[in-house]
Amino acid sequence: MIERQFNGTRLREGRIYRGYTLTDLANELGISKQMVSKYENNKAIPTFEALLQICDKLKFPKEYFYENAIEVQTGNTYFRSLMTAGKKEREMQYDRVKYLTIIRALLEEYVEFPELNIPDFSERETESIEEIANQLREEWSLGDKPIKDIVYLLETKGFVIAALNLNKRKIDAFGSQQEINKKQYYSIVLGSDKKSFYRRQFDVAHELAHRVLHDPYLNLEDLSKEEFKLIEQEANDFAAAFLLPKDSFLKDVLIHPNDLMYYKLLKKKWGVSIGAMVMRAYKLGAIPESTYQYMQRSISQKGWRTREPLDDIKDLSEPVSMKQAVELLIENNYITGDEIIEKLSSHYRLSLFREEVEELLGLEKGYLRSETTDPLNNIVSIKKKTKSKTN
Repeated sequence: MIERQFNGTRLREGRIYRGYTLTDLANELGISKQMVSKYENNKAIPTFEALLQICDKLKFPKEYFYENAIEVQTGNTYFRSLMTAGKKEREMQYDRVKYLTIIRALLEEYVEFPELNIPDFSERETESIEEIANQLREEWSLGDKPIKDIVYLLETKGFVIAALNLNKRKIDAFGSQQEINKKQYYSIVLGSDKKSFYRRQFDVAHELAHRVLHDPYLNLEDLSKEEFKLIEQEANDFAAAFLLPKDSFLKDVLIHPNDLMYYKLLKKKWGVSIGAMVMRAYKLGAIPESTYQYMQRSISQKGWRTREPLDDIKDLSEPVSMKQAVELLIENNYITGDEIIEKLSSHYRLSLFREEVEELLGLEKGYLRSETTDPLNNIVSIKKKTKSKTN
């Protein structure tokens, strides 16, 4: 008789995905952490009762723990900010971006997505970050005008983007290179709990910077703390240059460079936070250091570090391409939600509950639930009335 083998690697993956330490999960299951470690290293197999407990605590179907995952090659994962996100917080997100990319690969069997379009800037030893940002704008035919919605822009350039509740103050966004079946993907995950359109614009531009400037040219494992700080600063500088091109931004800002209320007006036009614009104006020489320091103190006093004017007015930009793909398939009766879940399991060896896939894709809760529209044929029927015979 052929038996399916419990996959301890998947237990470790699922535990980290949910943010549990070995001790946390052991306490939840009422066993020792040594036993959980044995499960994860395939030195012991959970009983059926223990498996049901694991499924309940980690919110994965039991099939998840018996699958051998398909090969997904993952490059550097860049967190915003690399220095402040703790190891546990980072590890929780690695498989989220991997699962998201696997779902994208599945949807690509049915739907045409834009191909990943990132120019090669590997020969950039003598080019400044400013020049690279301008070149990318040129390659993408953006001119020097404001970018109305960078999330939408990157989706049209083939990026895989999702907005998830990261529930962590220290992680605003992160990006990662993936390869599935010899095809390259670049995925960016944004914190849906960060509610400012303007800050999201900068977060996405920051993650784009890592892909353009640093990946695949760097190995994060080899970098020192100082080098981490440097690539974060480079990403911030690129984001500012890409969102606020030098000549056209200076033309605007030099009208009233020292007036914070004027930056509120510029915020509407450029779609970037006041704080980021003040920093950009300073670095471009539009305001002297003394004025810059005064403006920074004013920003702090007004409480604009956490919430700026207009933040509550403009709706957050949301990723739409994956959501649109699923809606296109289901609403045209090409495939059902249940079939998406089943194919994810059978073809990509990734069994997830419907709710998990809905969250990853930004779908309404219950959207993937398939409803039977054809009733079963009746087995019984109402007797026909017959006229009683009279004598």
